[in-house]
Amino acid sequence: MVHGPSCAARTRAAAESSGWTIDTTVSAIAECCDVSRLRAHRLARGWTRERAVAELSSLCSLSGLDRPNLDAEQLGAWERRVRMPRAQTIDLLCRLYETDTQGLGLAGGYRPDTLSCGTALPAPVGLRLPVARSAAVPSPLGGGDPLDALARSHRRAIERTLAATTLTSGELESLDSKLLTLRREYVSDPPMMMLTRLLTTLEEVRQYSDERQPALVQVRLSEMLAVLSTLTADALMKLGRKEQARNWYGTARSAAGDSGNRELRTRLRVQAAMLPFYYGPLEEAAALTHEAVLLNRGRPTPTGAFASAADARVRAHRGNEEGARAVIAQARDLFERSRPTAPGDDAWAFPYRRLQLYLSGAYTALGETAQARRTQDESLRLYPTRTGIDPALLRLEQAIGELLALPTGAT
Repeated sequence: MVHGPSCAARTRAAAESSGWTIDTTVSAIAECCDVSRLRAHRLARGWTRERAVAELSSLCSLSGLDRPNLDAEQLGAWERRVRMPRAQTIDLLCRLYETDTQGLGLAGGYRPDTLSCGTALPAPVGLRLPVARSAAVPSPLGGGDPLDALARSHRRAIERTLAATTLTSGELESLDSKLLTLRREYVSDPPMMMLTRLLTTLEEVRQYSDERQPALVQVRLSEMLAVLSTLTADALMKLGRKEQARNWYGTARSAAGDSGNRELRTRLRVQAAMLPFYYGPLEEAAALTHEAVLLNRGRPTPTGAFASAADARVRAHRGNEEGARAVIAQARDLFERSRPTAPGDDAWAFPYRRLQLYLSGAYTALGETAQARRTQDESLRLYPTRTGIDPALLRLEQAIGELLALPTGAT
């Protein structure tokens, strides 16, 4: 029986409080509410059909794609499996929900009720099903349905596989604790010192990832690998090891993609943009920050504010004054409406002082030195010891601003 939207809303609330990935939430809604995965993707985001159609239209406009002739009624027909969208539209739906055709439940249909004209499909190679028999004819095996016995054997083997794990809940909590400690130490400790600690923990997490783990545990390990790889890349960038940093950012993005965590994927693009922003080319930084803003889709989160602030800084450095000012306003708005997800002494946080750091860079590039100086002073007051990379960057911005304020020809 198909459940009402309130059931999906309860599942979505449980998912948010438990930190589930969107794919896990979709699977839970599809199973609990007995709906298609296409509909479950929409419900997992809390969208109405009208909202989903509007989001798809916006996606097409931003990406320069042809918008399909779609309304809420048509989408509902696809979700109820009454009609099937065209291949081009399926591709757009995959883009909208950030999944593949299997994730939408549109990668073929092999249930008996989807076959036309009563046509039966052959059994897969390697699995020959027994011929159906009348109930009056005894089984030649002397009792029991051979198909039922085969199914029970496979089901038990699958359940044993799903139950197998080399990582206890205590060990997972220990890894979480180590990662949190590293994120806090990273704020103040030198990058060379941090590299040894990061790589040691990375190897520990990798070894667990090599073994078969339950899906939710494997997702958590992929998220850890993404965060640790990002911090490793950032440390290498600070040491001037550009190519190594670039490679580690690539590894981090792969791990984030494997986790299915959109928030993490957004964050990784912003983090990776730092390397081309400081070392070039600036066009690469612009592409990454723009991707992050699109991926965030205006959600009021610290990561969303981070993406917009970084994008504003890049736009300002590229001379796009109008665009930079618009995205500065967007960054401030998203930050004001967001809720902190980590304490200020966490390298993975995006507190107000870091927002001001990024915006000061945008104001400096725009030539608004007075506004930049106010932003820098406000940010520096929020750093207790005024030591570390961020205060150093703020002072560098101050020096650049002082130079820009000098009269032409002054030395």
